[in-house]
Amino acid sequence: MARAKGKGFTPSRARNLVGVAKVLAPALIPVVMPIAVRTAALVSDRYDHYRASRLGVPVDQLTRYSGRGAALHARITGFDEALEQVRGSDRGYVETTERRLGQLLAAVRASERMPPARRRAAHRAVSADLDGLEAELLKRLGV
Repeated sequence: MARAKGKGFTPSRARNLVGVAKVLAPALIPVVMPIAVRTAALVSDRYDHYRASRLGVPVDQLTRYSGRGAALHARITGFDEALEQVRGSDRGYVETTERRLGQLLAAVRASERMPPARRRAAHRAVSADLDGLEAELLKRLGV
């Protein structure tokens, strides 16, 4: 019986812990709260940088790309910006490609409300189409 008395969590120990917490909490909260807030802000900032680097966009543009199709949306936008380098030499190609990119972007946006299996299939189709467009652009750029 003497061995069991020193071990375990008893109602008496619980009352003692609650009493200590009532005394220490008002003193610790003003010290711990600013540290917790700073830590939460730092974690949030790091996560935003991580997401932005995965999408390949600056952090300040991260809010433009959300949802399950965010990566495809960012990829389409980046491809559209890359088309500007070819605009002077091949205007017809750029206009045709921009129309196609608009269609792909609409497909990505529409897929957000689709059931998961259909959304994944739509994303795969858009990604495959983008692969072909990117290969053609690289060929035109001489890469």
